[in-house]
Amino acid sequence: MSAVIIVLIILVVLVFIALIKTIQVIPQASAAIVERFGRYTRTLNAGLNIVVPFIDSIRNRIDLREQVVPFPPQPVITQDNLVVNIDTVIYYQVTDARAATYEVASYIQAIEQLTVTTLRNIIGGMDLERTLTSREDINAALRGVLDEATGKWGIRVNRVELKAIEPPTSIQDSMEKQMRAERDKRAARQSQILTAEGEKQSAILRAEGEAKAAALRAEGEAQAVRTVFEAIHAGDPDQKLLSYQYLQMLPKIAEGDANKLWIVPSEIGDALKGLSGAFGNIGGGVPGFNTKDVPAARREEPPVD
Repeated sequence: MSAVIIVLIILVVLVFIALIKTIQVIPQASAAIVERFGRYTRTLNAGLNIVVPFIDSIRNRIDLREQVVPFPPQPVITQDNLVVNIDTVIYYQVTDARAATYEVASYIQAIEQLTVTTLRNIIGGMDLERTLTSREDINAALRGVLDEATGKWGIRVNRVELKAIEPPTSIQDSMEKQMRAERDKRAARQSQILTAEGEKQSAILRAEGEAKAAALRAEGEAQAVRTVFEAIHAGDPDQKLLSYQYLQMLPKIAEGDANKLWIVPSEIGDALKGLSGAFGNIGGGVPGFNTKDVPAARREEPPVD
């Protein structure tokens, strides 16, 4: 009786295991490769799938989502014989689970080696300066080669990115010194521009100030002339007084170096004759006046029509 119970228990366990092996649940964006007696049978897609227990077996489960794989830095020699270390990142996606399983032993390792080889071929035809400034061109060329080579493996390379391009230490030091020199040069040029702008503004302000001062002086002198003119006419002076005032102003007029020629109206000459008759001698009759202070004058005759 106990032997029968043991047999029943064993049968129940076998049925349970068979059911587990019969029902296969595949997650979304995944696929499973089914083999029967070691031979490929079919590919299980996402959802509930039924297989033959103990006959069919799951060979491989593959994630169909886009994958991101960073590769370690690889030393690459440029056209000008400089060694640079380049970090790469590959974005790929499995499009055919069967090909990814049977066409290549390890598609990750195959992609990495293909990336390194292609990268060395591309960088080998560029100098360091072009390598540092042509990331987009390198990415496009690398992606084209990888996508074509991995197509038969059931892999699609969506993107290839160069994370970093590290030139030799000596080249980095030289580049940093050059960058500092360029920054100092730009700063010095900017300082010169600002200084020139400041001097320009200062000159403009100084010129405006001088112009305003000259205008104010001219206005003041004009006001003084008007005041003197009004005072003279208010006093109703005669011709002799005007001549005497002119003679007093002659020494001040003669102080300037540019005053080589003066215009003496004819009326002043007539007044001087009258003034000479009134005082006798001009030098002796006018207190504080010396004939040496009177420069040679030119009498302007009215133009003849």
